[in-house]
Amino acid sequence: MFDWEDLRYFALFARAGSLSAAARLLRVDHATVARRIAALETSLNLKLVDRRQRAYVLTDDGRRVADFGEHMNQSSFALERFAGGEQALVQGEVIVSSPPAFAGALIAPHVSALNQRHPLLKLRLIGAKSRASLARREADIAISLMRPSEPTLVARRLGQLEFRLYASPAYLARSSDYVFIGYDDSMEGSAQQDWLLEQADGRPLALTSNDLRIQAIAAAGGAGVVLLPAFMAAEHDLVALDPNGPCMTREVWLAVHEDVRNAAHIRAVMDFIAECVTPAL
Repeated sequence: MFDWEDLRYFALFARAGSLSAAARLLRVDHATVARRIAALETSLNLKLVDRRQRAYVLTDDGRRVADFGEHMNQSSFALERFAGGEQALVQGEVIVSSPPAFAGALIAPHVSALNQRHPLLKLRLIGAKSRASLARREADIAISLMRPSEPTLVARRLGQLEFRLYASPAYLARSSDYVFIGYDDSMEGSAQQDWLLEQADGRPLALTSNDLRIQAIAAAGGAGVVLLPAFMAAEHDLVALDPNGPCMTREVWLAVHEDVRNAAHIRAVMDFIAECVTPAL
């Protein structure tokens, strides 16, 4: 009989694509992942990977076994969600995935109120630009700027967010030939970056960053014009180039897996997030 943990490690390796990526997700060293794969091969008497100089490559048998492992992982996640969904007490850990700007500016400052309201509840807040997988239990609740399309998710629209061009008062006073601050290549093609480049109309990006808070701080220091939601501009004392001018809008969505939407601790955090986020929209 094979070890279930060996199969779990192997399935995650197959999904991650490399030993190092799987090791980071599992929080172990890559040698541990390699040992687990070797142990599974021995137990099943199958060659699951071709060991090449710089990488492990799945064999045909490896791809089929990885599929079995992924199905088993999904079943275990479903069981966890079912068990969690039956909890009536507001206690335990709730993992929330959110864009970093939301997590830092709108949610984190109010966590103490949640702790006072539900002292047995533990919140884990992940600032992420891409939505975590709720099916794989990477998060229990996800906030995103796009409506989720997965059929197993229940989505709630929190409101609409307006983005405008902002700069520091000092920068606007000294310059009319604006330069701009935007995302780096990691956000190429995003709605915000495309809209900013359209407004820049060929003028240079003086600074690029993958983090919106860094962009806001740079704008506060006078580095140029940045595209922000109003709550972040207010946080850094920035003013709109044209308060009545063009803006871009994004919808803000809260999503949860259907298996846990009625769990008391999940509902408590969903309500808390709505209280934090909705007034800023």
